[in-house]
Amino acid sequence: MLRGYYTAASGMMTQQRRQDVLSNNIANAQTPGYKQDQTTVRAFPELLIQRMGNKEMPTMNGGLDVPDQQTIGSIHTGVYVQETIPDFEQGAMKKTGLTTDMALVNGALPDQTGGIFFTVQDNDGNIRYTRNGNFTVDGEGFLTTSEGLYLLDENGDPMETDGQSFNVTDEGMIQVGNETVPIGIAYSANVNDLVKDGEGLFALDEAGATLGNARENLNVSFTVQQKYLESSNVNTVQTMTDMMQAYRMFETNQKVLQAYDQSMDKAVNQIARLT
Repeated sequence: MLRGYYTAASGMMTQQRRQDVLSNNIANAQTPGYKQDQTTVRAFPELLIQRMGNKEMPTMNGGLDVPDQQTIGSIHTGVYVQETIPDFEQGAMKKTGLTTDMALVNGALPDQTGGIFFTVQDNDGNIRYTRNGNFTVDGEGFLTTSEGLYLLDENGDPMETDGQSFNVTDEGMIQVGNETVPIGIAYSANVNDLVKDGEGLFALDEAGATLGNARENLNVSFTVQQKYLESSNVNTVQTMTDMMQAYRMFETNQKVLQAYDQSMDKAVNQIARLT
């Protein structure tokens, strides 16, 4: 009987976790370059149910008898959210007209799970990766993210404009005056190796590890569109539908839990009552 409590409770907790993830996706639907999260739901191991019969099966030597076992079937023991992983599908391009805005457009990638990113760096020297090209020019003339991380060039140095106007070519080269500097574009053969690090940033699990230069891989192609931003890949209609589904499933598990509670109440206060 109590097993039913745990099964229903695990279902409620799983749907609550799904709601949290979906709500976060909706909240970031207008964030440039945002990659929606997806939950992977797994079931706990099933239990095999057998009935111990009254009949006994004799052993070969005619000695000890073994109780006859009849297999009834298996029973589920609940579900859980195993992991939350980002969906790196390309978002739509949105024209902004701002010189500092850039959008990465995927071209041919040699790996099905591959992806390209802008390379940025925080004040502590930590390397991060992002698809959010909503950059600004700080007071010192450096291109930075809205959180203050520096956009890096191909050599790992902060991109500096000296406050001058600049152009960005389709190949990702920034032209400032007579100087042309390639933007640092990183390539990951398996984007599932990346973990979210807040505010549209990604990092590798291994401390100090960095991605390779996308330009050094001849099989990788991409373009950079200036005055454009990549929109988030959140499908708001589908996400709202999924939220309603998660709510209904939570509600169903809640009713199951209430039914078990009523059964326990009868067992304790009515069936077991001494008269």
